[in-house]
This record gives sequence, C-alpha cells and structure tokens, in this order.
Amino acid sequence: MTHFVSTSHGRRLRGIAVVAACAAMTLTACSSPSTGSTGAAGDSTTPAATTSGSGGSTAPAPADSAGGSAAALPAKPSKPVTLNILDVAGNLQLTQGMINDFVKAHPDVVANVTTTTGTAPSLAGKIQAQQAAGTGSGSIDLVLTGTDGLAAGIDQNLWVKMTPDYDAQFPNLMSNYLAPAADMQKLAQGYGIELVYYPSGPLLEYNAKDVPNPPTTPDALLAWAKAHPGKFEYANPANSGPGRTFLMGLPYLLGDTDPADPTNGWTKTWAYLKQLGQYSGPYATGTTATMTDLAKGTADIVMSTTGWYINPRALGTVPADEAVTHFDNMTWVSDAQYAVIPKGVSQDVLIADTQLIEFMLQPQEQAQAYDTGYFYPGPAVNGVTLSMAPQKSQDILAKYGDKDFDSWIAQYPVKTSLGADDQVKAFDIWTRDIGNAKK
Repeated sequence: MTHFVSTSHGRRLRGIAVVAACAAMTLTACSSPSTGSTGAAGDSTTPAATTSGSGGSTAPAPADSAGGSAAALPAKPSKPVTLNILDVAGNLQLTQGMINDFVKAHPDVVANVTTTTGTAPSLAGKIQAQQAAGTGSGSIDLVLTGTDGLAAGIDQNLWVKMTPDYDAQFPNLMSNYLAPAADMQKLAQGYGIELVYYPSGPLLEYNAKDVPNPPTTPDALLAWAKAHPGKFEYANPANSGPGRTFLMGLPYLLGDTDPADPTNGWTKTWAYLKQLGQYSGPYATGTTATMTDLAKGTADIVMSTTGWYINPRALGTVPADEAVTHFDNMTWVSDAQYAVIPKGVSQDVLIADTQLIEFMLQPQEQAQAYDTGYFYPGPAVNGVTLSMAPQKSQDILAKYGDKDFDSWIAQYPVKTSLGADDQVKAFDIWTRDIGNAKK
C-alpha cells in the first residue's frame, strides 16, 4: 500500500523513504495519495521495542491453530488498554474515524489509542526488535499495512494467525466481503484482516494540454516515451501502488504466459520494461515524487490509480484539470490494506485488537473509507454505498471523481495482487534487472 500526507493524520504518502534501505526485507511500502501536505518520509516517533503490549499476560496459543474449533477469547480485557498502532500504509486516513468511534463506544475495552506512522521497509526490523526485547512499554500492538508489509511479516513469521485461530472474533468474515475483496483477503493467509479495498489500476494520468491523444496500449506508451524522453514516469513498484499495479498489470496487457508467475511467466513484461526504461524518467522512490513532477510539468504522463487521480487533485497538489485514461482491454490489479497483530502481544491487547478490527468492518464504519477518494471506492464489505459516507466525502467525490470510474470497474476484470512470495520475487527481479539498470 504505498502519497500526499498530513503528518497529523497518518496520511498515505508515507512511502517516500529510500527503497534501498529495505532491500534485506525485500518488500516496501504501498503508497497512495492522501489529504494534507507532502511529507512524512518515515517514522519520526518509533515505538520502543517490546512484546507485552499495554498490559496483561502474553497472549495464549489458540486452542486449535490447525483450524478445528476457533480459540475463544474473553469478552473483555482485564482492564481497558492503551493500543499503540503503527500505520505503514497511510491507512489512518481511511480508518482513524472508525478507531475513534470504537474508543467512544467501548471505553471498557480501550482507554486510549496512540498512533505512529512509518514505512513498510522498516516494519519487519521494528517488529523483530520488539519481539527480541521481550516485555516493556510502548509496544507496537497493531499494524495497519498494505500487501507489502503483510507479505514481509508472513515471510518472517511475525504476525498472529487470526483465522481460523480466532474465527469466533470475526463471524461471517468472508461472506461479508465484496467478491474481489474476499479474494484479497485470501492473500493474507489468515495473518491479517482486510480493512479496505479498491480495484486500483493501472491507470495513466496525464497533462491534457500537452498530451491531447494519450497512449492506451503498452506499445503506444513505449512509442510515446521514445518520442518524449523522460516525460513518462512511474515509481519503484515496491514502494508505489501505481508502480506496483503497472508492474502486475502488464502481464495481462502483454499476453504473458502466466501473469501469476513473475519468475517464469513474465518474459514479455520484463523485456518491455527494459525497453521502456531507456526512455522513461527516473524511478522515484515513491508515488509522491511522480505526482510532483506531473504538477511541475517535469513529467507529462505518470502511472496512477483511481485514488491517486482523485485525491491529489482534491488537495490541489496536482492541477484539477489533469486527465486520466485506461489501457485498452485492461485488467484491474486490486489492492487492499490490512490489520495485523504482532506475535507476543498480551491477551488483553489481543482482545482489544480483534474487537476493534471487527468493529471496523461494520457497514456504517466502512462508509468512512470513501474519505477523500484516495482508495476509491474504499469499503471492503457488502452493502456500503456512497450515500452512507460523510457529506464531505460525497462532495469531494462529486467534484473530483471521474464519472467513468464506476463503469470501468464494472467493465473490466479484476485480479488480485501477487501473493506474498511472488511479490518478493517480482520486486527483486525489477530491482535487479530494471531499477539497477538505470543507475
């Protein structure tokens, strides 16, 4: 999941951190646009390393981790807890209101919530340090992450397995999701619970004044980039939602043998990206930089998503008259953000975490995910319409949304992002063969 962010609201452009710093972890932040100023390049208030959470005993092993009867947790913690939440995906822009609602409704469960922001490159190291340190204060009790941080934590065995181990806490989970959101939930392998969803991209955002006839096929984009060197940009896919959906969408557009296998099935994709790299602009470390270049006129076409098109224009960080188009016969590559619980939290924290997550999946809470359009549409569950969203969200989407988005979403197929292992492989190959070739 990795945007234009406000440091006071946990906005989504937190993925500007240098991607090289996370090479050892293989996966980085999933960036997305958000409300506020550009900034928040990293985590300025890193919680201290600990594993005990905010009180209580260490969480017990589930009664049946193999998936028989789900483990039952007490109805309430022994005392209200303070939850320390780390957001590495800009998710708080969508969910802060949901969290606030829960605290107000359940003071017997949560006494207080603190939030910090960071990037997925640093996530695994922080959790590993916390788990190695044992007990202490200021732990990370809950993480809000995109597929990148989720995958890195699964790969390194950092997260509590929530389903089926604690299925009792999440009744009717899969049946309540929208069908493509349910597919994204499967990527979590039980180690995370999906909070928000959108079909994402790949879309092309462009300066309509200088690009009156935008390319709508990969070949046309390559030809345009060759004729306008440096004027097309996409950010490092490991740290950019638009970059990632471009990378994962190309195998469908180019007719590669297996869009789900970046190692053996993407021959056309890797060859295409090598060619495109000869003419494209620099690979920014996050989507923010590409949008800034678009606003300045340094770039005339950048990779985008539904949310990246709507939100920065609503903020005024990108001119409102920038335009968007899709590839002919496109395939959407969907994106999602998740709540994950670090292993080692106390039972009291585990109770509070799971109850908060369940609360956030209620339709009336999910309606807040429309926000200012940066994860458009946003809700992951069935039965949530724009008319249920706050009036501010409705007004922004009416003014800055694209009237064609809903029809495009209905018209073209939606595929899930690559699974955890294959994301690691795809980003590694891109870095080695594409990204490094430009240095």
